Amino acid sequence: MRFSARSHSLPASPIRRLEPFAEEARARGIRIYPLHIGQPDIETPGQFSEAVKKFSHKTLAYGTSQGDFGLIDKIVEYYGNYGIPLERKDILVTNGGSEALNFAVQIVCDPGDEMLVPEPFFPAYAAFAASASARIIPVTTRAEDGFHLPSRSGIEKLISPATRAILLSHPGNPTGVVYSREEIETLADLTVKHDLLLIADEVYREFVYMDELYCSFGNIERIRDRLVIIDSVSKRYSACGARIGCLISRNPEFISLGLKYCQARGCPPTLEQLGAAALYETPDPYLKEVNREYRKRRDILFDGLSGIPGVVCKKPEGAFYIMAKLPVDDAEKFIIWMLQEFSVNGETVMTSPAEGFYATPGLGKTEIRMAYVLNEGDLKNAVKILAKGISAYPGKTLWPE
Repeated sequence: MRFSARSHSLPASPIRRLEPFAEEARARGIRIYPLHIGQPDIETPGQFSEAVKKFSHKTLAYGTSQGDFGLIDKIVEYYGNYGIPLERKDILVTNGGSEALNFAVQIVCDPGDEMLVPEPFFPAYAAFAASASARIIPVTTRAEDGFHLPSRSGIEKLISPATRAILLSHPGNPTGVVYSREEIETLADLTVKHDLLLIADEVYREFVYMDELYCSFGNIERIRDRLVIIDSVSKRYSACGARIGCLISRNPEFISLGLKYCQARGCPPTLEQLGAAALYETPDPYLKEVNREYRKRRDILFDGLSGIPGVVCKKPEGAFYIMAKLPVDDAEKFIIWMLQEFSVNGETVMTSPAEGFYATPGLGKTEIRMAYVLNEGDLKNAVKILAKGISAYPGKTLWPE
C-alpha cells in the first residue's frame, strides 16, 4: 500500500519521540525530571473549572466555526490593553496555537514556496511547512549572540522570489530570545519591501525577564495588513490541555481564507472555550507572580548549567526554555543513555535533543533544550544529576579553550 510522500516527509518531534525510552525507565522504577517538554507545573487558575461546571445546557451542541463570541470579546479586550486594537472579525478561535500555526502556513504557502524562519525554532514549524509542501529557509542564529538575528543584509539575502512569509516565535521557543525594537523594525521593513506575510507566534508574551518593555509585532502599525499573530492560553494560564488558541489578523482576505479551514474542522470545543474566556479575567497579580517564579527558575537552571565544565549557554531573556551546548559527542545519544543506563539514587533527567530544532544539517548535534517548568527543589536536583551524568558519560568531550 502506498502512502503520501508528504506524510513521509514530516519530521518526528524531537520533544516527544524519545518518550518510549522514558516509559521504559519509569517501568524500572526510575524517577524522571522532565525538562524536555514545556508543560508548566503552575496551577491553572480555578475560574477555568468553575466556568465549565456552570455549563447547564442539556445538549452539548456544535458552536460556530469562528469561535465563541464571549471568548473572542475577551481576546479583543486583552489585546486592547497591549495597545493593539482588534475587532471580532479579526480573530479565529483554534484548537490550540498549533492549529492556528498550521492554518497560517496552509493559507500562505503553495507547494514549493518558502518561509524564512530563525533557527533554532519550534520543531512543529517544520512539520507544518512539510504538510504544505513548503520549504523552511533557516535564518541561523547563535548562542554566542544570545540567538539574536543577524544583520538586515544577512536576512535579506535569503529572500527569493519563492519567499512568502517570515515565521518566528517572540519570545523565542526554544531559545528564550526577546527581539529588540530594532530587530522588529527590520523584519517589518523587509516584510513590506518584499510583499511578505509575517507570522508572529507570541504565546510566551507574559514571560519576559528584561527591564525593557516588550514590543509585540502587533504594535507596528505599518504591517497591520500583513501580520498574523498566533496566541494561546496554554502557557499564559498553564492550561495546555484546554487546546484553545487563536489566529489573529487585520487582513480581511486572510481571515476569510482562515475561516474556510475553521469550517472544515467544524468548531472549537465548547466547554474549553467557556473556561478560556474565564481565564482572560485572571487578575494581573497572577501573571506577575508567575513571571517572578519563572525568572527565579531561569536563574537556578542557568547558574547550575554555568557551573558544569564544558557547558556553553546564554541566559534567556524570555519564555521558559534554555539551549545549552554540552561536552558530549551526540546529544540524542546522551539523552537516551541517561534514560537507559544512568541514574542517581533512582533518579535521572530527560531533555530534548536540539538537532531537530534546526533546519541546517549538522547544527545542534551536541545541544539540548530544557524547559524550566519544575519547582525550585526539583530543578536543583535535576541540574546536579545532569552534571554527574555528563561527567560519567562515555562519549564525553571537552571543547578546546
